[in-house]
Amino acid sequence: MKLQQLLITKKNSHRIVSSSDAFEPSQAQLVLVFGQRTLLEKTLPYQGLQSSFPNAQIIICSSSGQISNNCNVESDIVATAISFDKSSIKATEIDILSNNNIDDLGEKIKHDLLTPDLKSILILSEGSYINGTELINELINQTNGLVPIFGGLAGDEYNFKKTIVGLNADATSGKIVAIGFYGNHIHFGYGSEGGWGDFGPEREVTQSEKNILYKVGDRFALDLYKEYLGKYAEELPGSSLYFPLSMKENIDSTPVVRTILSIDEEKKSMTFAGNIPTGSYVRLMKGNIDKLIDASSSAALKTLKEPSTKTQLALLVSCVGRRIVLGERVSEELEVVKEIFGKNTILCGFYSYGEISPTLKNVACELHNQTMTIATIFEE
Repeated sequence: MKLQQLLITKKNSHRIVSSSDAFEPSQAQLVLVFGQRTLLEKTLPYQGLQSSFPNAQIIICSSSGQISNNCNVESDIVATAISFDKSSIKATEIDILSNNNIDDLGEKIKHDLLTPDLKSILILSEGSYINGTELINELINQTNGLVPIFGGLAGDEYNFKKTIVGLNADATSGKIVAIGFYGNHIHFGYGSEGGWGDFGPEREVTQSEKNILYKVGDRFALDLYKEYLGKYAEELPGSSLYFPLSMKENIDSTPVVRTILSIDEEKKSMTFAGNIPTGSYVRLMKGNIDKLIDASSSAALKTLKEPSTKTQLALLVSCVGRRIVLGERVSEELEVVKEIFGKNTILCGFYSYGEISPTLKNVACELHNQTMTIATIFEE
């Protein structure tokens, strides 16, 4: 496997920042492109990338910060090209604005991607309209829970207006792209950690509908949330990124984190990036910078079974909420990952509205929020 990473400026000029020896652009099969939504819409980078990598599947995804191998959150667009020596890929796309039936997405992926030698699926999904829980449930259903699935939901900086994704075209609203990886020589590692701390009592959800939370105990959800936020309540919904919810489907379940996407003052409800079922248990969380950075290190260690001398790609998908809390120290959570992986690993990725990764107990995938999620890809 050979890799090349380049930065694309506002003037659409390309600058290579990292490249494997003997990398040949015409042999690249996959290019992953992350950039701020308004920059992607202004720059329209697809034509230039297609000219540089004529035989590659090119996926463009908007972000809340694009990650480079320099351990920076770049202001430029970051494109990473992959040339596999012994493996192959297939790509498919669906537009959920023209067809909002999530079952059709599952059927399309099953038809286009599922073969006996499928090893893993990368999902890059728009993040404005999709219910992340329904998305992964359909993917698990169509793959019988046997295929590891990783990726994330596109971001829109801190704007929460719209997100865009594109397959072999400039990115637009409503697109979900899936990439299948095939062959016995390709290998993956997965890790996901949060580092957030719980505070306040655990409470039962008494009224909800999919990803909309109405009541916790005998209180309206938004009223209770504002009570705990104190002075930060005036800054909602933006301040909610500092205070996600920990959710367990039942009292004995492993908790997952849920990020708030929007609030409804009239109904006193909150909408999340994933489902919060009635009968589940929730608790507020808050961030500690050192613990968030330590969690990134833990996620990297989970993916690294043993030190490798082989070239590998590490796809980092970290939540926009982490970037906000970390502030000027955001590069530190990238640097600790790079230190663990070493010089043979190229980092790429983005800050997202939701992370998708397998868990230790669930082989296929889980929707995460407010985590650093890492997938490594290499060939043997």
